[in-house]
Amino acid sequence: MELKIFILIFLAVRGEAQNKSDDNQEDFDPVGIPLLTEYPCHDSIDIVTWFDPGLPPREKNRYYVLMNRHFGAGFVLKLSFDSDVYVLHSLGGKNERFTKIFVSVDEELTLQFTTKSVGFGFIVKGVVPGTNPYFESISINDEEVCNQPNVGYLEEYIAETIDKGPHSICGRRTVDHTELIVNGASTKPGDWPWHAAIYRLERTALKYICGGTLISKNYIITAAHCASIRGVPVKTDFLNIVLGKYNLIGDDAEIQERLVHKIILHEKFDHKHLNNDIALLKLKSEVIFTDYVKPACLWFSKAVSYDDDTATAGTVFGTVVGWGFDNNNELSRQLRQAKMPMISENTCIKSRPLFYGNALNGNKFCAGYQNGTSACNGDSGSAFQVFVPDKIQDVNSNTTGAWYVRGIVSMTVSRRNVPICDPTKYVVFTDVEKYRPWIDAYLENERN
Repeated sequence: MELKIFILIFLAVRGEAQNKSDDNQEDFDPVGIPLLTEYPCHDSIDIVTWFDPGLPPREKNRYYVLMNRHFGAGFVLKLSFDSDVYVLHSLGGKNERFTKIFVSVDEELTLQFTTKSVGFGFIVKGVVPGTNPYFESISINDEEVCNQPNVGYLEEYIAETIDKGPHSICGRRTVDHTELIVNGASTKPGDWPWHAAIYRLERTALKYICGGTLISKNYIITAAHCASIRGVPVKTDFLNIVLGKYNLIGDDAEIQERLVHKIILHEKFDHKHLNNDIALLKLKSEVIFTDYVKPACLWFSKAVSYDDDTATAGTVFGTVVGWGFDNNNELSRQLRQAKMPMISENTCIKSRPLFYGNALNGNKFCAGYQNGTSACNGDSGSAFQVFVPDKIQDVNSNTTGAWYVRGIVSMTVSRRNVPICDPTKYVVFTDVEKYRPWIDAYLENERN
């Protein structure tokens, strides 16, 4: 579909005009504020973007674009993006008015100049908070000028954690323990105080369905397929969250139960292929942080993992905990843990080309062994947790640090003719780092 707009330098004759003073959301002046400069196309230095890293998380999906080009009368500029956006540009005048044009992911915006212009500037803003738009195509008079779009170039500036200080509460246990996990699958109460049990009402009984991770006083992060049926969110009344739980069946002394206020599936969740398999569950009431209920940290691009077995090998190890199926194909009675390495995409695909080749799309990663240690049915939505030390210490010491959610259990290969996981195959995880802007956009109100 094509949207066609005629413009006179920066003046639009079609679009939704609004006063800058009436909508502070569009108050984005690239002059006089510290901005990061980047090029949205690898093959062009004439097109520049300016991004303000000081914007609140919910607003970090917009940036200013300047095209240092000469546009003659009758020139046609066409723009397309990889997600829904608003394109805004100044109408000038005393009140600094803007025109605002909505462009969906399947549309192409056409701008036609009626007079000569030296340069053209506008604002690009994503429609969905936390979803950052990037150019797919920029053409002038049907000549492509962005043959190599620089997709994802803003993520390193946006995806930062505010919980990475050594005195932060996130990801740190207070129950006696050894931080670095050794071989063995048993746990004890308080080892994983951020792990959540998700129950769903089926007929008249609550049934355990998935794991999740507490990441703040109000939010649980999990897999989207755990909170939906055929891509549609289940009714919030059907879900129940239990924190501080160790025994799947029976009571625990330190549990906290919470109802769900809102289910937030990723807007591009594809239930058939489990793409963008990530969701946030907003709780109806805040949890109370105790020794047995604490939030985990969220992975960010500059985090550095450390493991005494692999400090020099470069392999990243993570731990998955849950009540998933054991060797008897039954849910575990107590919370258990499995330590496993991240596997390169090539190694994963070569192990089963058809399945993993279709599953991996740049927003997921593989982890696991092929020896029976794996995540299984009932572990969906649980975190792949990586330990990040406060500093690299002697491998024999009790290293201090925090646990970070690096991934979310999404899918694995099932056994032939049986809908149960094959523990000799790798597990596919949603890559949390790729979704930090999306997550932060919803956590923003808690942090202010």
